[in-house]
Amino acid sequence: MELGWLLWGAAVLLLLLYVLMQFSPAVNFALRIGFYSLLCLLASALTAPVCLLVNGGRTVKNMRIIKTVVKTFKYFFGLRFEVKGLENFKVEGPAIIVSNHQSILDMMGLMEILPDDCVQVGKKELMYAGTVGLIIYLGGVIFINRKSTSSAKIVMAEVAKSMATDNVKVWVYPEGTRNCTGDLLPFKKGAFHLAVQAQVPVIPVVYSSFTSFYNPKENLFTSGKIKVEVLPPIETKGLTSDDVSDLTDRCFRIMRETLFRLSGSPS
Repeated sequence: MELGWLLWGAAVLLLLLYVLMQFSPAVNFALRIGFYSLLCLLASALTAPVCLLVNGGRTVKNMRIIKTVVKTFKYFFGLRFEVKGLENFKVEGPAIIVSNHQSILDMMGLMEILPDDCVQVGKKELMYAGTVGLIIYLGGVIFINRKSTSSAKIVMAEVAKSMATDNVKVWVYPEGTRNCTGDLLPFKKGAFHLAVQAQVPVIPVVYSSFTSFYNPKENLFTSGKIKVEVLPPIETKGLTSDDVSDLTDRCFRIMRETLFRLSGSPS
């Protein structure tokens, strides 16, 4: 009898939440974000032991397992990806991949196209995000203390050395922070200094604006389509530190034009 009442209570609660989601954008947004956060925590907790059993510890190889799991998330939220230019990832040796950074949903976009042997650069605070911090640690994510310029430079110098040694690609968000405005923030030069220092190509990746289906300021979170384009590599061989500013500006212009084109926005 008690089980029956519990089931009825759960059914009524779910119905009430569904009705509230239909009539209240704030409730809909909060519930979707809550479910996304819970999904990330649960998936990370279940995936971490698999990574440890298969690969034994912290390694970029774990990203193949993580990617397989995260690529299922889009079905829970009605998101579709339209991807072009994946052949541009097929460069010999290491490379720096730079992309625009919009929201916490970027992880789904990242894992949708992440090439093999590619590590990401992320803020140090992510290490303390529970099971999510654990799983990205196991995936080989490189953590940087954004509050300490000297510490960040030391880490990036080590990354330049390990790129050649381990033959990996490095994924960086040059805006430095999330930006859900439909435009780009000015690029920080760290990734481009790294590319020039290591003499490896820069591969720009652009995701169309999320603003048509995701906007925290308006409590908007619905289903939608995300266009992704991997642009041709930009060579850095022969460039020096004096060329970093021009390289940064060139990449910014190309990515901004592509962002507006993919999003159907006026430039």
